[in-house]
Amino acid sequence: MRVTVSRKAHFNAAHRLYRKDWSHEKNDAIFGKCNNPNFHGHNYELIVSVTGEIDPETGYVIDMKVLKDLIKSEIEDAFDHKNFNLEVPEFAELNPTAENIVVVIYDKLRSKIKTEMDLEITLFETPRNFVTYSG
Repeated sequence: MRVTVSRKAHFNAAHRLYRKDWSHEKNDAIFGKCNNPNFHGHNYELIVSVTGEIDPETGYVIDMKVLKDLIKSEIEDAFDHKNFNLEVPEFAELNPTAENIVVVIYDKLRSKIKTEMDLEITLFETPRNFVTYSG
């Protein structure tokens, strides 16, 4: 029997959406206020969901403390109160859109979770705007 368990987390971060190879006018036309050269921030909400078989010994799909610690070390410590464009190496050449951020989060966690388990990441940039990625 496969069951999905989820853990919520959050972090605050700043970013600017733009492409270095585009003019200021084109960046403004595509990204609008998100192209602010002085950056802007979000209170990101994150849901990490792991699907797998229930371990007959523990009754767990995954120990939630292990999942909590993974999210803290791999995501919160790396992203919280950071500027994606300036301080997070994964975005040195990658536009930090919600779509790209969710894929980076997935990639950072995927290698830490058993391959027989499915992983899905949902990232809320605002209460009404969110993205989901499952590999």
